[in-house]
Amino acid sequence: MKRYLWLAATLLTLVSSTPVRADNRFIVRSTLGGSLLSRLCLLQNCTVVGTIDGTLNEVFLLTTPSVINPVIFLNLLRATPGVVNAELDQVFSLLGGLNAVTTPPAGLTDSTPVNYFGPTVWNGYANQPASAIVHLQEAQNTFQVSGKGIVADIDTGVDPNHPALKSVLLAGYDFTRNQPGGSEMTDFTSPPPSPCPGCQPAIVNQSTAAVLDQSTAAVLDGNLQYAAFGHGTMVMGVIHLVAPNAQLLPLKAFHSDGTGYLSDILRAIYYAAQNNANVINMSFDFNTPSQELSNALDYANKLNIICAASAGNDAAMETVYPASLQTDVMGVASTSDLDTRSTFSNYGDAIVWVAAPGEAIVTTYPFSTYSAGWGTSFSAPFVSGGAALLRSLRADTNQFLASAAIAHAQFVGADMGNGRLDLLMALTSLPLD
Repeated sequence: MKRYLWLAATLLTLVSSTPVRADNRFIVRSTLGGSLLSRLCLLQNCTVVGTIDGTLNEVFLLTTPSVINPVIFLNLLRATPGVVNAELDQVFSLLGGLNAVTTPPAGLTDSTPVNYFGPTVWNGYANQPASAIVHLQEAQNTFQVSGKGIVADIDTGVDPNHPALKSVLLAGYDFTRNQPGGSEMTDFTSPPPSPCPGCQPAIVNQSTAAVLDQSTAAVLDGNLQYAAFGHGTMVMGVIHLVAPNAQLLPLKAFHSDGTGYLSDILRAIYYAAQNNANVINMSFDFNTPSQELSNALDYANKLNIICAASAGNDAAMETVYPASLQTDVMGVASTSDLDTRSTFSNYGDAIVWVAAPGEAIVTTYPFSTYSAGWGTSFSAPFVSGGAALLRSLRADTNQFLASAAIAHAQFVGADMGNGRLDLLMALTSLPLD
């Protein structure tokens, strides 16, 4: 008890003189569960907000008033008996320095309706250059596969009513609001667009062109509130393109402005693992290491969940997470339609397991329309979808087997991991016994 009183007294003498701001947030792993932390918080003015790791009941989110010095409080937490690990709950962003939109691809104007494994979609989506580059149709036809299992996407959410996706969408969860349902449409507070069958592609942010009416495009373009709006729907569209019969689990951990807490990312990983996901797609990257991120992905790995993450868009050889956690994750770089490294893509074997097309990828967009995206965010879901195809052949495919199969790729130059994704080669190389 003396130890806790000392901690409380120390905190009272070490308050910060900074202006009033949002509460400090901490991610804490405790061997004694929430009871120890609740006792601690009674003494030193902190709050146990809730559990991060679902049913495991070992990792918790704590907050303190902003006047408490967060660095000193963190050190005190680490010195507390029963606390195994403690770290700041950081805010990360989906957005980087990418400014890649040039001319929208021809496929974005090809709205010819075609059947794609049930739903009617645009021909420009179903039959685009990226699909041919990774030999998608050959892989699907040769092995008679269309995806199996549940693919979770940790992102901004999804348009749950998009006609191309809704037949395979699960409800998901919104960690930004702590409520069931992974819709990103709740973030859009402007008037919804009117139907616009004759609309042309318009630039809506630094990495996206979408087929929208001019007024809606104007609302989105340059509006920081909507800087990442549509990102999740776009990523899920690529997963669905590759594995159209896999179920999709939208896990909303990011707001439409692209920001999200590390704790919500962790909650999403544990939620996916404890709700039967077989694949987790993470189309984001950040530079700060996190022991609890590594722990969460280790947990997913032990449950035979396959994980893929984008390598980032800083045109640099740098360490980013989660892509660099290569025991648990396949990091994915971006290539052009000419099989060269995209000028914006990060590179280096320390973060890149494989590359995939990531320029002018035609995919789904909110409001039941389509878009084209640039960035490693749209390369990673080719690999996640590929993992679902591998599970069509072998239901027990895990991270080790998937990584080994996907490593059979086309060489596209140094520092691009095992090369550019080739789904036909990957499926061919998967051992079936």
